Amino acid sequence: MSNLDKLLTSLRNSGVEIPDYIESVMRKVDIEDYTNHDSSGFYYDRPVVFLETHSGGIKNISAPHMIVTLLHNLELSLGQNVLIYGAKGGYVSALVAHIVGEKGVVTLIDPSQEVISHVSNNLRGFPTVHCHVAANTERLELTSLSRVLVTGQIDELPNWLSAGLDDGGFAIAPIGDRISQRLLKIEKQETELFETDLGSVIFGPVDISDSVVETPSPSEMAELIEQIIELISDSGLIKNTDKQILYDLVADLRQLPDDLPPPDELDDPAEHPMLKLMLEKGEWFVSLWPLIQSMMGSRIASYYSTDNEDEFSGHSEFIP
Repeated sequence: MSNLDKLLTSLRNSGVEIPDYIESVMRKVDIEDYTNHDSSGFYYDRPVVFLETHSGGIKNISAPHMIVTLLHNLELSLGQNVLIYGAKGGYVSALVAHIVGEKGVVTLIDPSQEVISHVSNNLRGFPTVHCHVAANTERLELTSLSRVLVTGQIDELPNWLSAGLDDGGFAIAPIGDRISQRLLKIEKQETELFETDLGSVIFGPVDISDSVVETPSPSEMAELIEQIIELISDSGLIKNTDKQILYDLVADLRQLPDDLPPPDELDDPAEHPMLKLMLEKGEWFVSLWPLIQSMMGSRIASYYSTDNEDEFSGHSEFIP
């Protein structure tokens, strides 16, 4: 059984619906063609890095379960005009191009010239995919769009995207702040937009320059942990006694000054007041750290649970 076969089987066993047409295009498009980074995690339903900048910005290709979910909810068919905002290495655009066929058009827009240069090379074999930098949207004729897919966190759907939608067309977008979004289907009916909530997600920002992760302040860390408590409480994965330990940690973090220097500026980062405070909570904080890193990096969650915990550890099941 191939790695892709194992992935598709695991996704279905996890309750992810994979229509036949999506499975078909996933078999035609190899993830390895869209990143120069290690792609093995993709087959364990993990995001895959496709580009890193010198300033520390990182852009990922989404975890397979999320790609399948997005494509399924887009309700794609032959001949459609689809706009994708946020590159995802070109992988998602290649899948969409196969689904809409030779009479369809895929317009890929990203805020970063570096990203567009990268994905344009990846997509050189797809004549129906057209790549553009977001700064030049005023020069594009963004009309008669059947579908719009936003592949990164945004505060709201920009007017230049909603204006191009056909009557009856719709956008799928993760709307919200950096650590919590709702995946919304935003349908255009005449001049009105109507929203359908598809669930809670955590996407990284559309713009790679916004993905540079800085050490959070104590108050920001307290907010992150509160978010995590809410997530794992909804999943029934934490006892009330353990929850109280974390709430005590939140209260203690809020007592620290927000102008502390970053841990890496100290001779011994372990002596940083925020880190010392968190490590005092022992096992629970250590177990939550992968989730905190995930939320800080705004990476997409994974449904997959592998037995190979040495290679792929973490608590991604806490994320919706």
